[in-house]
Amino acid sequence: MRILGISAFYHDSAAALIEDGQIVAAAQEERFSRKKHDARFPANAIRYCLTERGTGLGGVDHVVFYDKPFLKFERLVETYLTFAPLGFKSFRMAIPLWLREKLFLKDLLKKELGKLDGHEGWKEQLLFSEHHLSHAASAFFPSPFDEAVILTMDGVGEWATTSAAIGKGNNIEVHKEIYFPHSLGFLYSALTYYTGFKVNSGEYKVMGLAPYGEPKYADMIFKHLMDVKADGSFRLDLSYFNYCTGLTMTSGKFDKLFGAPPRKPDQLLTQRHMDLAASIQAVTEEVMLRLTRSLREETGIRNLCLAGGVALNCVANGKILRDGHFDQIYIQPAAGDAGGALGAALVGYHMQMGQTRQVNGDAMRGSYLGPAYSQSDIEERLRRGGAKFEVLGDSELITTCAEDLSQGKALGWFQGRMEFGPRALGNRSILGDPRSPTMQKTLNLKVKYRESFRPFAPSVLRERVSDWFEMDSDSAYMLLVADVVKSRRREMTAEEKQLFGIDKLNVPRSEIPAVTHVDYSARIQTVHEDTNSRYHALLSAFERKTGCPVLVNTSFNVRGEPIVGVPEDAFRCFMGTELDVLAVGNCYLRKENQDSALRQNYETAFELD
Repeated sequence: MRILGISAFYHDSAAALIEDGQIVAAAQEERFSRKKHDARFPANAIRYCLTERGTGLGGVDHVVFYDKPFLKFERLVETYLTFAPLGFKSFRMAIPLWLREKLFLKDLLKKELGKLDGHEGWKEQLLFSEHHLSHAASAFFPSPFDEAVILTMDGVGEWATTSAAIGKGNNIEVHKEIYFPHSLGFLYSALTYYTGFKVNSGEYKVMGLAPYGEPKYADMIFKHLMDVKADGSFRLDLSYFNYCTGLTMTSGKFDKLFGAPPRKPDQLLTQRHMDLAASIQAVTEEVMLRLTRSLREETGIRNLCLAGGVALNCVANGKILRDGHFDQIYIQPAAGDAGGALGAALVGYHMQMGQTRQVNGDAMRGSYLGPAYSQSDIEERLRRGGAKFEVLGDSELITTCAEDLSQGKALGWFQGRMEFGPRALGNRSILGDPRSPTMQKTLNLKVKYRESFRPFAPSVLRERVSDWFEMDSDSAYMLLVADVVKSRRREMTAEEKQLFGIDKLNVPRSEIPAVTHVDYSARIQTVHEDTNSRYHALLSAFERKTGCPVLVNTSFNVRGEPIVGVPEDAFRCFMGTELDVLAVGNCYLRKENQDSALRQNYETAFELD
C-alpha cells in the first residue's frame, strides 16, 4: 500500500511517500524551486517521491493532506468576529484568498494532482488529517518507541497551539490541548519580530543570539505577557499582541512595556536585543520543562516525542533531556510544517487505513530521504556548467578532503541522498576545521554571507561524542544542545570574562572554538556509520590526521537561499563564495583550477542576489 502525504499553502510545503509502512522518500518544495520556504503546491517534491519509487499517481492508494482547511477557516472567522471591529484591514486581505482558494482546497488539490497525472482532475480518494495530529504522527510513528507521550508545539494548527497526545502501537490519542490565540510559538515569534528578525524563519537566530545576553526581561514576560501554571499550561495577555487581527506581531502596548518600537532589520543589534533574546529563550525553556515534567507525572510513560516548530529549539530540547524525567527523547528532524507531509502519510496508513506498525529502530534512517545523483549524472551536470574537476576513488576522495580540512580549507560536501528537514546532516553540507579560531567568522561572513554572531554545529563521531561533549546519547538530527566537556575548555582571562554582548564572539573557549558558543554550548550532530558511512569515513580520516573527531557542519547554502538541491546548485554556490574545495560525489574541484572569468560571473551573480 502506497500513501502520499502533502503539506502546502502556509509555509515549507513538502511531499512524502510511504510504502507498506516504510518511508520511501520525502522532500521540501524549496529544494527544487529555489524559493526559500516555498508554500506552493509541492509539484516538484511529489514528482521526486513518485520517481524514487518508479511509479505515478496511479500507483498511489491514497493522498493525505496535512490539515483540515474548514477548521482553519472557522478559526479565522471566529477570531475576526471576536475582535470586531478591530482587524478589518487584515480581514479584508485574508478573506478573499480563502474564498478564492483555501476554502475549496479539496477541489484545488484534486486539480493540481490531476495535472501531475495528465488529467483535468484527480479522481481517486483524497484524505485529510489534522495539523497537530500530522505533527504528532511524524514524530511517534518513525520513533523506536511502542508507547510514548507526544508533545507538539507551534504557532497554530487549526485551533491547537500546544497538544499532548499518547501514542501506542498504530494509534495516537490526544490527551489535552491549548488553543489559539494562546501560543508559545507566537510568543517566541513576537519577540523574533520585535528584535528585528523575520517571523517563521528568524526564530533560530534569536536562539543563537540568546547566549550573548542575560534574561533580564524574563520576569517581565511572566508578569505581563503570560500566565503560566505549574503544569506548564498558559494564557497570554492578548492586549500586548497584534497577531489576531493586525498585520504585525506586537501592539503599541508591547512597545511601551519594553520601552521602544521594534528593531528594524537594518538597525544595529544592541545588548538590549541580546537580553530580550535571552529572556524569551529562558521563558520557552521554563514552559517546556513544566509541560514535560507534568506529562511524565500524569501518564507514567517514560518515552517522549517532540514535534512542531518549537521542537526545533535545540537548546530547550537539551535541557529536557538532561532534566531526566523521560528515559528517551525522539525529535522529528523535519519538525516544522514540512514534516506534516510525512505525518499525514503516516496517519493515512496507520490510523485511517488501520495498518499495523512495526517498531524497528529509527524509521527516518538519518533523514536521508531526498534525491541522490549517479556519478555519471553528476559529471555531465558539472561539465555543462563549465566546471573543471578530477574524479577520485572513494578512499582517495576521503583522504584528500580530510587533508584539505586539516589545512583550514572550507569544503563544500554534496553526497548521497538529500536530507529532509531544515538541517544539513552531512550530505548537503559546508565543512570546516573546528580547531580554527577564525573558521566561524570566515564561514559566516565570506561563505554564508550572514550575521557574524551565528554559531555553527559540530558533527562528531557517535562513538566519541562523550569525549568532547557533556552527553552520551544519540543526536543524529542536530536537535540537542550540550556543553563542551570541561577538559576541552579554555580558561578565560579576567579581562575576557568582563566582555559583554558581541565582544564575546572572538574569544576562543575550547579546543574546538569554531563550534563552541559563548556559553560553552554546541548544537551536536552524532554521525553514525550505519546511516552515513561516507561522512563517518571522512570524520574518521580527519581524526586520524588531527586527533579531533569533530567537524564544523553548516548547511550548503548562502543567506536567503534554500540548501542546494542539485549538483549545479552546489557548483554555483562554490563559485560564488570563498569555498576552497568542493566534492560532489567523487568529483573533486579546487577553486584555483576553475576558469577565472566564470568565477567572476558567479561572484557577480551572488552580489546581485
